[in-house]
Amino acid sequence: MPTVKKDTVNPKKLDSLNFIKKDSTFQIKKDNLLQKNIDTVANDSLKPKETIDDLIVHVAKDYTIQNAKDQTITLYNEANITYTDIDLKAGIVIIDYKKSTLFAKGIIDSTGYTQRPVFKQGGQESEQDSILYNFKSKRALIYGLKTKQGEMFTYGEKTKRVNDSTIYIRKIKFTTSEKKVPDYYIRTDKAKLVPGKKIIVGFSNLVLADVPTPLVLPFAYFPMTETSTSGFLMPSFDTGSSNRGVGLQNGGYYFAINDYVDLNLTGDAWANGSWGIRTNSNYVKRYRFSGVFSFDFENIISGIRGFDDYSKSNNFNVRWTHSQDSKASPNSRFSASVNLGSSSFFRESLNQYNVAQTQNNTFNSSINYSKTFVGTPFNMALTATHQQNTNTESITMTLPSLTLNMNRVYPFQGKGGIKKNPIQKLGFNYNMQGQYLINTTDDEFLTSKMFETARAGAQHSTSTSTNIKAFKYFTLSPSANYEETWQFDYIQKVYDETSNVVVTDTLRGFKTYREYNMGVSLSTNIYGTFNFKKGRLKAIRHTFRPTISYSYRPDFKDKFIKEVQQSADPTDFQEYTIFDQGIYGAPSSGLSNSIGISLNNVLEAKVAPKDPDSDEEDEKVMLLNNLNFSSSYNIAADSLRWSNVSFNAGTRLFKDKLALNFNGSLDPYQVVEVNGSAVKIDQFNSFPRLTSANLTANYSISSTDFDKSKENDKDKNGNGANNPPDTMGANIDPTNNQGRRTTAKNNQGETKKTDLYRAKIPWSVNLVYSANYSNNGIDPGEVGVHTLGFSGNIELSPKWKVGYSSGYDVKGGAFSFSRFNFTRDLDSWQFNFNWVPFGTNSSYTFFIGVKSSTLSDLKWDKNKPPDRVLF
Repeated sequence: MPTVKKDTVNPKKLDSLNFIKKDSTFQIKKDNLLQKNIDTVANDSLKPKETIDDLIVHVAKDYTIQNAKDQTITLYNEANITYTDIDLKAGIVIIDYKKSTLFAKGIIDSTGYTQRPVFKQGGQESEQDSILYNFKSKRALIYGLKTKQGEMFTYGEKTKRVNDSTIYIRKIKFTTSEKKVPDYYIRTDKAKLVPGKKIIVGFSNLVLADVPTPLVLPFAYFPMTETSTSGFLMPSFDTGSSNRGVGLQNGGYYFAINDYVDLNLTGDAWANGSWGIRTNSNYVKRYRFSGVFSFDFENIISGIRGFDDYSKSNNFNVRWTHSQDSKASPNSRFSASVNLGSSSFFRESLNQYNVAQTQNNTFNSSINYSKTFVGTPFNMALTATHQQNTNTESITMTLPSLTLNMNRVYPFQGKGGIKKNPIQKLGFNYNMQGQYLINTTDDEFLTSKMFETARAGAQHSTSTSTNIKAFKYFTLSPSANYEETWQFDYIQKVYDETSNVVVTDTLRGFKTYREYNMGVSLSTNIYGTFNFKKGRLKAIRHTFRPTISYSYRPDFKDKFIKEVQQSADPTDFQEYTIFDQGIYGAPSSGLSNSIGISLNNVLEAKVAPKDPDSDEEDEKVMLLNNLNFSSSYNIAADSLRWSNVSFNAGTRLFKDKLALNFNGSLDPYQVVEVNGSAVKIDQFNSFPRLTSANLTANYSISSTDFDKSKENDKDKNGNGANNPPDTMGANIDPTNNQGRRTTAKNNQGETKKTDLYRAKIPWSVNLVYSANYSNNGIDPGEVGVHTLGFSGNIELSPKWKVGYSSGYDVKGGAFSFSRFNFTRDLDSWQFNFNWVPFGTNSSYTFFIGVKSSTLSDLKWDKNKPPDRVLF
């Protein structure tokens, strides 16, 4: 019994004393502390916000060290930290959770200081030597900053980042040069940078190749917005190179109206009172349309007021281009290309960038709207056109011209559109054209007088044709045409006995006449092949296409002829019709019952490859693209039944680099002189006389043509041998402030691999030759035009280019308009020198400036505009 008591009492007493005395004290303290902490964390609504409010994801290539005592994490080699919108890459990154800071720097190795920190936040990115960032205040302290805002690179020795929108920098450099060591920069001691918006700097100095220049600014403001920004356009200074005195050119203001349209307003001013103003606006609507509108006006004064040589001229020019996106409407389209103004605008223009345009003697404009009626064969086109000759100052306009077409339909075709027999092949089409035509001059343009002589009318035409196989190898094609003309004005002539003249009155009213003709043609193809057994030339193929046709058309003019007395002699009459001055003219006169003959020739060759053992196929070479002859014989005429023989020929040689085109006319009849004029007589020449001929040749060659290691793309730029190159320098954009040639993309930042010494200099030459000949049969034949035009480029080095364009008048023995362009690519800068050495347009423009639009005002340009003569 006592043993049991001992066993039961003593352990309990011992345990209770020991645990209560020791554990309870510890347990009470621990519980109280824990309970207090738990309650305050869980239930206190005034809990302070965590300093780090998102997960920090980190990774490193070599190692990651976590210090639990100091609460830091160290990442080494290619460390990468992502936190909210922050992305940081560096060689070494240290995160301090106690201080809520992040420190990053690069690594020093055998190659130097590498893996500099690259800090990205939102759309902003910067590179620096080291960075200290506070998660709590969102501020940063940066050493050795390099960042890019738009086109501007910013280098700072010490930078304080206050927040996402404000950065203060000390000892800062600004440049647009992308080189590791900038070739130029603007240096200042302190600046404020608002990312994506602006940079404001204090006293600054321009430094070229690390050499300070005397050019300083007390302060500067650089807009850094990614969108267009309004601002002033710095003018160029004319130092009095002409009799107009000193002046300013191309200065003004750029208005960034919105994302869809802008406005460029510039002007010129000279000391003698001459001035000019230009507006240029670009507009665009994605997937809808885009265009450019410009208006130029110049008030030109020559001489001194009060003297005999004083003159004044007002000239203007309007240009508008508009294009519709193909996605906007698949069944209708609107486009515009307008170029109109004073005929003497470019000849008298004071602006040096208009020099190249002085060689254009025509202005052409067109505004078009077309629509296709889906499910029908009809389509419509509404057009307004304008043609202006600056030499004669004549202007022709259609305001507007309406055209309605019906595509050829086959009403008798079989099921499924099958057309086997001549009836099923019988097709009909219809065309209607109506227009309001204005013929005027510069003096009457945009006045009421220009509408007094306007003409209006409409013309309807329809035709039908089919073809029949005849005699197995021939094609017989009959056709018929019908035409009806409506005119809304006509003329009436009366004899004025007092003035002894014929007076023509234009009357308004509806008049109409009709015409028709019919014909048939017979044609075939004849092939001849000439084979060769020796050499690479395997065969020559001759394709001969003769065509003989017959056409008949009655005399429709005879019944409309009227007579009017034209002198005091009552028996002296003049014949006319009321349609003579109409928009479509009078009906056709005389009976036409003629037979036409045409001969077409094509020559092709087959040449074997140079290596007879190669697997290459024989090459087809075009020797003669065409050689055509055509003439006609009028059965109804009482004499001179044969018409002139017209011919034309064309070919391309030297791998399509040389294009030759020749055409002319041969007269089979003799001529005699009557009152100083050549008159045909019904007697044949022993050999047809050449009355006229024209020869044109276009040739392009470059240094790459002799480089066998490269394959040259044919017609790479769409300028084939038949498309003559620009030999007058017109492809130099006259509206480009730098006078440089327009290119498809900016070469800024383009890395070019160059050799220390280049034995080969790239070059190109474009030649255009033109000559014509005429002979009236009385006087000796003479050459009217005989010119040689040439242009090209020489690349003296990868960054030095010389362009030239000129021509030589062989007949006149003098050079035509000549222009030279010297260009030097200075990486972030551009140098241009345009020079017209002689002639009435002799002038030059010199420019050197920064390529970037951000610092486009950092430039120096000088010009000597041509002396303009007022006509």
